[in-house]
Amino acid sequence: MTAIEDIRHSLRNELAELNALIERSLDSSNQLMNQVISNYLQHKGKQLRPMLVILTAKLFDGLNRNAITAAASVEMLHNASLIHDDVVDESSTRHGHDTINAIWDNHIAVLVGDFFVSSSLQLAIGTRDMRVIDTIASLGKLLSLGEMDQIYNARYHQLDEEAYFKIISHKTASLFVSCVSMGAYCANVEDDRLTRIRRFAELFGLCFQIKDDIFDYFSDEKIGKPTGNDLREGKITLPLLYALATGGDNEMLELSRKEVLTDKEIADLIEYAKAKGGIEYAERTMDRLRNEAADILRSFGDKPEVDTLMAILNYVIDRDN
Repeated sequence: MTAIEDIRHSLRNELAELNALIERSLDSSNQLMNQVISNYLQHKGKQLRPMLVILTAKLFDGLNRNAITAAASVEMLHNASLIHDDVVDESSTRHGHDTINAIWDNHIAVLVGDFFVSSSLQLAIGTRDMRVIDTIASLGKLLSLGEMDQIYNARYHQLDEEAYFKIISHKTASLFVSCVSMGAYCANVEDDRLTRIRRFAELFGLCFQIKDDIFDYFSDEKIGKPTGNDLREGKITLPLLYALATGGDNEMLELSRKEVLTDKEIADLIEYAKAKGGIEYAERTMDRLRNEAADILRSFGDKPEVDTLMAILNYVIDRDN
């Protein structure tokens, strides 16, 4: 087994309880809704986000029913965002599987995504913990703001690292921060340990997104999106940002600001980012963030959950899809 499969195996009881709760929560009186959701749930993915909720609760000796419920809630909200993203992006596949909008249509996909959102909120309310409820409600806002920031920056060509990190902090890292926050709340931890684990989760999320962005500079069908897809959508990510900031090529800078790019222009920008060390810079950035995250984890002492959280971070940075 791979490292992530080993971790999933070690949490098999908790994940089984989590997935059973998700299935029960998404059951409805509508046969079509049940059919679409049943097909969708056959491909659960790695479930990194609920794993972080569970591991944080275990780290603070507070794994309980509320932690499993909170983990299910955040997993459903995350899936709702993916379903809606597929509609917006007109995606026909995600990680090699047909999307809901491809199998059915956009109307059904939006309704199913909305059903996931409402079910997520119901689960959060079921914890009767206002901290968990507030975290889920706030997360929905942050995810939307992250997407809007990205659209704004693409439209108005805000090309700098500060803007980039603000976007990925909102659209990606906020989800992981919410996960560990809920795990800590379920263990009744609100002291400096909460501050530290939140920072770890932010670093985790930044690394996750930077790695995803690096994938877009290479051809690999396993990744589930074509090379240059971000550039087609006007998104300038860290490797190209670095190249544009340090390469001194005004022609490439102007090209990156075009509203619509041809396939050749996208290929030129990708090769420019590679030639100017953009990939290596992004990898060095992840290593720097990983080192800070490791220091934070060490502050929690010699616990098995510390090793597991570090192993998941290493997986996120070293994965090939």
